[in-house]
Parts: sequence; structure tokens; C-alpha cells
Amino acid sequence: MVRQLSSEIKQYLIITGNYWAFTLTDGALRMLVVLYFHQLGYSAIAIAMLFLFYEFFGVVTNLLGGWLGARLGLNKTMNLGLALQIISLVMLAINPQWLTVGYVMAAQALSGIAKDLNKMSAKSAIKLLVPENADGTLYKWVARLTGSKNALKGVGFFLGGALLAAMGFVGALWAMVGLLSVAWVCSLVLLKQDLGKKKFKPKFSELLSKSRQINILSAARLCLFASRDVWFVVALPVFLSSTFGWDHTLVGGFMAAWIIFYGIVQANAPKITNHKNKPKIPAKQLTFWAMLLTIIPASIAVALTNQVAPMWVIVIGLLCFGGVFAINSSLHSYLIVKFADSDGVSLDVGFYYMANAAGRLFGTVLSGVIYQSYGLEACLWLSSLLLLITVIISKQLGYQS
Repeated sequence: MVRQLSSEIKQYLIITGNYWAFTLTDGALRMLVVLYFHQLGYSAIAIAMLFLFYEFFGVVTNLLGGWLGARLGLNKTMNLGLALQIISLVMLAINPQWLTVGYVMAAQALSGIAKDLNKMSAKSAIKLLVPENADGTLYKWVARLTGSKNALKGVGFFLGGALLAAMGFVGALWAMVGLLSVAWVCSLVLLKQDLGKKKFKPKFSELLSKSRQINILSAARLCLFASRDVWFVVALPVFLSSTFGWDHTLVGGFMAAWIIFYGIVQANAPKITNHKNKPKIPAKQLTFWAMLLTIIPASIAVALTNQVAPMWVIVIGLLCFGGVFAINSSLHSYLIVKFADSDGVSLDVGFYYMANAAGRLFGTVLSGVIYQSYGLEACLWLSSLLLLITVIISKQLGYQS
């Protein structure tokens, strides 16, 4: 059965399997760190700061990783990402008494580099596996890869909690090292050599995109992801715990279920947004879905201010936000792959995901600062403001299909 598949489909399956294995360990590691350090008495904001370097190095990695991918080939950057994640897991699998905040931040920085190398390589590689002008196929492949990744990240949250309960912190880390090592060896053997390698060695000056479309899309992506993380990363978990009295298992389970739901919607975005299998992009759909998303955080903020069934408002509001955000994210992920230059595709994709990582970093820091000073409602209003800016930027793409 497998032998009958085309070489492109086989490579897509290898890349997807690689991305899935990495994502499972990435989600599980995040939950392990959150739960374990909570057991040690760290506050929610202090735990969030453990991931600061994870997000910061994502900005650097996407920019430099795209350049490396164009010079060395995407197979090499993808395999390098897997190897670095294995090293970061081994770094943490020591006597827990030896773990310090600085050491954990360094391991998380390495994990952040690994994650963005892997993601940039996977997204870029799809561009090279789909025939020119097959926009419907490209949209479906990108949506399925991205959606399945996010759903598996939610599964990884559950996996992290289960492994911690069953095997302890160190045992859970070694189990993930074993899983990822198998994926790494398979990738080294099976992934096509020099995939995505630019015909001419790109200069370091080519790091910054010269494409107007990609610059606009990158600016919109920065604001889009900042709008999510400004209330989702720190403010929401702390609010659920302190206001509703949810324990950390319930908070983690709810957040994991949300990510799985988000991934399922993202994978099915082409069915929601397509008309006769022809994605009608950019500005018309992009601005419509961004405008719809803008309304949701503001509506939640108004309801919370007026004490309208706060728990139901948060749960239902978060599901609505997740569904609409997933469609926005899927459209963005498709467009960057579509707009990227086939020769050295990772340069454009890397620049774009650098903006994505910058938005996450910006949102993560503001989430803790704004929540601690002004509360969840202020975070939600800032989220809507950032989404309004996203709408204004997205309109600059024009109405070409």
C-alpha cells in the first residue's frame, strides 16, 4: 500500500510524522515543567517566566533558521531540531535537586530553538511537495499539518500530566527521549536529501524579506498571536485558578481540550472557507475572519465586567475565540506558504514565523504584566485592540485571489 504512494506523499507523511512526534514531546514537556514547578511552590507568573527564553529564541531561530534551511536543506534543519529537543530533554533529566531557574530557562531556550527549527522546516517543505497552482491542495495540506500539530499538542498536555503521575519527572523525560530518538533516526534515514536547498547560497543580507505581501502578512501575524497570548498564556490560567478555584489538573485539562478543539477546527478550515475548492484569499476572507475575532474578547470583557455568569462566559467565549482564531491562523499559514518563493522557501517562511514568535513573546510578557496590574478584562480589551490592528494591516494585501 505504501509503495503505491507517490514520492511527494511519502515525504509529506515522513514530515508529518516527524512533526507529530516532536509536538507530542513539546506539549508534554511544557505541562511537565508547569506542574512540577508548581509542586515546588512557584507562582503562575514565575512559571511563565521559565518559558521567556523559549519564546525569545523562537524569534532568533526563525530568522536564522530560514537562512540555514536555504543553505543546508530543510532535511538538515528538521533533523537538527529533533536532535536539539533530545538534548534539552536530557538536560532536564538530572537529579531534580540540581535544577535551578537559570538552568531550566537555558534548557527551555534550547527547546524553543528546536521547536522553531522543526516547525519552519515542516511548513517550508510542503511548498516544495505540491505542484504549482494547486492552491486547493496546498491549503488542505498546510491546514492538516498545522491542525493535527495543534491537536497533538493538546494530547501532549495530557501525556505530560499522565507521565508525571506514572513515572515521575525524570522518568517522564527519559520516556520522551526514547520516543523522539526513534523519530529522529527514521527522519535521518527516510527524509529526502537537500529538500529546499537554494540553488545559489543566500547571503546573510537576505534574512529580511523583500516581498511586500510577506511583510504585510508577517506584521498581521505578529499582532494576531500577540492578541491570543496576551490573555491566554498567563492571565487565563491564573484567573481560572484564583477566581473559580479550579485545581491545576482541571486548568491543564481544560487548556489541553481547548488546544485539541483548536487543532481540529484548524485542520478543517479549508472546508469552512473554501468555495468550490478555490480559496478566495487574501484581504476579503482574512479581514472578515479577523473582524469576527475582534468582537469576541471585547464581548467577554463586557460580560465579565457586568458579572454575567463569569464561568460560562469564559468557557463558551474561549471556545468561540478558539474556533475563529483557528480559521485565522490556518488562512495565514496557507498564505505564507503560497506567497513564499519556491527557491529558498525557508527564507520567507522563517522571516514570517520570526514575526509569529515575536508576537507570542510580546503577548506572553504583557499577559503577566497587564493581568497583575489591571486584571483579565484589561487583557481582553488589549486583545481586541491588537486584533483591530490586525484587520487594518490585513486590508493592505489587496483583493487578489
